[in-house]
Amino acid sequence: MIGYGFMGAAHSQAWRTAPRVFDLPVDVEMAVLVGRNADAVADAAAKWGWAEAATDWREVIARDDIDLVDIVTPGGSHAEIAIAALEAGKHVMCEKPLANAVDEAEAMTDAAERAAARGIRSMVGFTYRRVPAVTLMRDLIAEGRIGRVQQVRASYRQDWLVDPAMPLGWRLQKEHAGSGALGDIGAHAIDLAQFVTGLEVTAVSGVLETIIRERPLQGSGSGLSGTAAEGTGEVTVDDLAIFTGRLSSGALASFEATRFATGRKNALAIEVSGDAGALAFDFEELNVLQWYDRTAPNRVQGFTRIIATEPEHPYVAAWWPAGHMLGYEHGFSHQVKDLVEAIAGGTDPHPAFAEGLHVQRVLAAVEASAAQDSRWVGVDAPAEA
Repeated sequence: MIGYGFMGAAHSQAWRTAPRVFDLPVDVEMAVLVGRNADAVADAAAKWGWAEAATDWREVIARDDIDLVDIVTPGGSHAEIAIAALEAGKHVMCEKPLANAVDEAEAMTDAAERAAARGIRSMVGFTYRRVPAVTLMRDLIAEGRIGRVQQVRASYRQDWLVDPAMPLGWRLQKEHAGSGALGDIGAHAIDLAQFVTGLEVTAVSGVLETIIRERPLQGSGSGLSGTAAEGTGEVTVDDLAIFTGRLSSGALASFEATRFATGRKNALAIEVSGDAGALAFDFEELNVLQWYDRTAPNRVQGFTRIIATEPEHPYVAAWWPAGHMLGYEHGFSHQVKDLVEAIAGGTDPHPAFAEGLHVQRVLAAVEASAAQDSRWVGVDAPAEA
């Protein structure tokens, strides 16, 4: 695994846990954790259960004993690492968003397709797909339980940037993060809407806003820029993105991605309305799926609260008895399960890099729309209104 921040902890937990919970078809060895700071990465490797630590990812992916590379670094390094790993014959798991720009994502997808011809698999980490309630939502829509999809509402709201004293970290610098709330959490909302409906976003109209444009610089050595802990620096990404999307069926979807929703800590929510019913999910009620059946008699109509912890629900049978709730970390274990099973079975895992590329094109189209007074922009031609 390359990188050892917040996502490094989550992925490490998944690599430790999935082989002990699910009957995986192959053994998994957590061989090497890679980072730039030798002492820090060694400490992380010991804490999280990696056999050894290293500081040169190029040397690690050249090793014969490495079969798979898990990339959890900032988006600006995804393309270089993923392409090199695929060309070295390694399977690749890459965190979202796939890259910082469409051309990088296109190069990664081309490399993945070439590698697939040699039996090398790749996947992008849109982990929320693996929440049992979300996968159940997808299944129910596919079964026709809400009829024809007519409208989608998706939002991802956080509040960790409301305080203007929050330092200028890498997520607020375009050269490292690509974009702000739009790419970091808006990408999840886009992928979730497409995953559960089976539809694609084909055009967008949106607006972006940077609410706080200057923030205190981080201390020397604590940030990617290595700046001194004096003065302020410019925030070069968005804090808030609001946009409308046209889906491939013709239906409309509304999206919001913000780090300024005061009081909302990690509120990823999606509601899909159809002509026969509706389904709604909110990550702040992780184990709950709301279902409205419009075909039921009027006197019993209303949203039904499904607790998605039954053995019949996706992924759940391997865990606890019904009603014993799952948490944030379980989605990452489900991701490992699906990836390892696909590699062992010789099939392409999902979401593939091509799916990550489409999300990247949606993000680029939103930015293009915002730069053109919110004009509608096609996803396949983001430079054209």
